[in-house]
Amino acid sequence: MKHSALALAVMAALSLNQSAHAQSNVQVYGLIDAGVEAVNHAGANDGSMVRVISGGKNTSRWGLRGSEDLGNGLKAVYNLEGGILLDTGAADGALFRRQAVVGLEGDFGRLVLGRSFTTTYDLVIKFDPLGFAPNYSWATTGSATGPSKYGMTTAFDNLAKYTGTSGNFTYGATIGLGEQAGSTADGRKYAVGGSWIGKSVGLMASYEQVNGATLAATGRRDRTTAYHLGADYRMGSWRAIAGMRGYKLVAGRAATADLRGDTYWLGVIHTIDKFTLTGAAYHINTKDLPVARDADPTMFVARAMYALSKRTDLYLVGAHAKADHGQPIGLSRDDVGTGSTQNGVTAGIQHRF
Repeated sequence: MKHSALALAVMAALSLNQSAHAQSNVQVYGLIDAGVEAVNHAGANDGSMVRVISGGKNTSRWGLRGSEDLGNGLKAVYNLEGGILLDTGAADGALFRRQAVVGLEGDFGRLVLGRSFTTTYDLVIKFDPLGFAPNYSWATTGSATGPSKYGMTTAFDNLAKYTGTSGNFTYGATIGLGEQAGSTADGRKYAVGGSWIGKSVGLMASYEQVNGATLAATGRRDRTTAYHLGADYRMGSWRAIAGMRGYKLVAGRAATADLRGDTYWLGVIHTIDKFTLTGAAYHINTKDLPVARDADPTMFVARAMYALSKRTDLYLVGAHAKADHGQPIGLSRDDVGTGSTQNGVTAGIQHRF
């Protein structure tokens, strides 16, 4: 009798445990991307360089995400995600710099709190022919060389983020609280936008604003704004993409000039069996600068990718960038160039798990 009672208790415990696991799940995931790059006009000596890079196609990362079924179509959701520098094995910033959120998801959409990518980022990345590649794309931020990247903020701290869908329409809003005593506007950030993806046509629009802190000397604050527009057309194995960003910095410091820069890009993607071929061009039209400093940089990119499996790809990408008036230019958003032109070639491998 005692053995029967013990057996029943064990079976009941196992049943409860299986029921709990059936209502919740957790996933460990990641993306590992590394390559070898040859680039000129780099480093303090303005020479050529060959180096191992992390994230030639996409930034390397790892994370945990999951959900719990709360009933009536409502779920608790969470996501922790950190970056990895594969060339050194170091963490790319704080442990969960990429994402650290918890929230709810249901028929109403998804609402999370913490740190995460902005609504603008989520929308624009889908209309970048290079898919927000660290090497070489200017769709979300321009060359690292120059007085400003003329870009956008990819993630907010202290955020509340909402994402919803209705048919082919995806929309959302993100606010990053400034958390400054005495002022709700100082340090506040927000982004709003939406996209419509049809059978062969896609459209996107977004807007963001980032406030600095009020300066005692002027009573003003820095403020950057960026709006994005994008469109794509798909026909069979072909896809054509066009996008643009209008960037403006209103300076709060009396001796600092305002800055404006419009970024434009075009791309064509063609898939042939396991090969994906991409060609793209990016141009930044800088404004409010003296002519001698007006770089107006342009970059051309070509990439070939071969799918070894559904999760592993090989890629080869080459790019050329140039700037006007002898201004320095860099191919990537992270590495500063030392000449008015720069050429680079990267061969790499990417694996998702």
